[in-house]
Amino acid sequence: MAGRLFGTDGVRGLAGVALSAELALDLGFAAARMTQAQRPQVLIVRDTRESGGMLEAALAAGVSSAGGDVLLGGILPTPAAPLLLRRYGFDLAAVISASHNPYADNGIKFFAGDGFKLSDVQEQQIEAALAARRWGQGAQADPAGDPAPGRGAAGERAPGPAGEPAPPPIGRIRELQGAHEDYLRELHTRFADLDLSGMKIALDCANGATFKVAPEIFRRLGAQVGVLADQPDGRNINAGCGSTHMAALVQEMRSGAFDVGFAFDGDGDRVLAVDRAGGVVDGDELMALAALHLQRAGRLLGGGVAVTVMTNFGFHTAMRRAGIEVASTKVGDRYVLEELRARDWTLGGEQSGHLIEMAFNRSGDGIASALLTLESLEGADLADRDAMERLPQRLINVKVADASRLGGCRAVEQATREAEQELQGRGRVLVRASGTEPLVRVMVEAPSEQESQEICERIAALVQQELAGSPA
Repeated sequence: MAGRLFGTDGVRGLAGVALSAELALDLGFAAARMTQAQRPQVLIVRDTRESGGMLEAALAAGVSSAGGDVLLGGILPTPAAPLLLRRYGFDLAAVISASHNPYADNGIKFFAGDGFKLSDVQEQQIEAALAARRWGQGAQADPAGDPAPGRGAAGERAPGPAGEPAPPPIGRIRELQGAHEDYLRELHTRFADLDLSGMKIALDCANGATFKVAPEIFRRLGAQVGVLADQPDGRNINAGCGSTHMAALVQEMRSGAFDVGFAFDGDGDRVLAVDRAGGVVDGDELMALAALHLQRAGRLLGGGVAVTVMTNFGFHTAMRRAGIEVASTKVGDRYVLEELRARDWTLGGEQSGHLIEMAFNRSGDGIASALLTLESLEGADLADRDAMERLPQRLINVKVADASRLGGCRAVEQATREAEQELQGRGRVLVRASGTEPLVRVMVEAPSEQESQEICERIAALVQQELAGSPA
């Protein structure tokens, strides 16, 4: 097994190729053993991709062959996994989804018994077990480094009564009845005081994991709901819909039939909003609304918010005026979550719409974030929001032969410093190498569109000159 298997959000790749049934089987076995439970109880949920059933069966078989019991939760948003895990006291939860990726991709990510995603150390244990074992070659390695339970040092079965080999432990696989209702109950309990009576709300479910539960919870809270992209066929998840394709929801909102609209991504851990005029509201503004609301209510634990380096400069300005501390992390919700845990804060998120309210869940939850937005508005119209003033932003992706060379390029470093001095107190400059593509991303925020454009193009041209390649 060459290279790192786990990325920033689990194992992901082309279903049936990079992410095969065989790999899912291996992951299920190794992850179940990693828990060190005598008979691990493992929840599995998935989104609507056509490959989900195949990977679910393989993953469940792997857990069962390791002696773990599998509870199948069916099609549910990713955030349902940590909520149900903690509710029932399971040892592990697995989510089969590739989030906002096209239908042909899929992924597997795990949540530990405490409701948090696996740590780097736990993921490395699983990878080491897979590398040592490679299924069918030698001993069945345990992620902790010990032989598998019921086997000797060489992998043979431990003797049973009268010297007979003991049968290997085999777990059971069964449906978790009422999983959808349990998730809805958790949402309803958290937002029991939110009355949406008389509101007309449009939801774009991305033909993904929220297609049943999202409309239901809004209706239970009193809203009149119009739904887009709620007819999944296995291949239409995220296809021209959801939080990565906002045009359909924007058009629906401009019809004048709804007060507010929300678009989820394929696995339901992100959300973006659209106001009655068709204006798209991203995660930065949603976080600003939530932070100010929670501060007013005395529920902004720690008095701070964790965001990524991509968060708009206007957010920082608004939080500074409100006396709310802001911590910035690398791009990725796992880094935001790490910061929240380290500081014991309750709110964080990304510009992409991945918001985390730790008092409710230990993962981003698109549905909960939409409801938190409505709670934060306190009856006001989203179109009248004034939580922050967004600075014009310009982003250019520059194709390069080797993005890692950016760190040693003094000319780019000098140009970046000069631009930062030029914008000091009025905006910011961010130049970073992509972690997944041969790109250098140049982002500039300034008081005017023209200034942000000019500075961004100037630095991007220098990056192209110094590192070779052409703008994407």
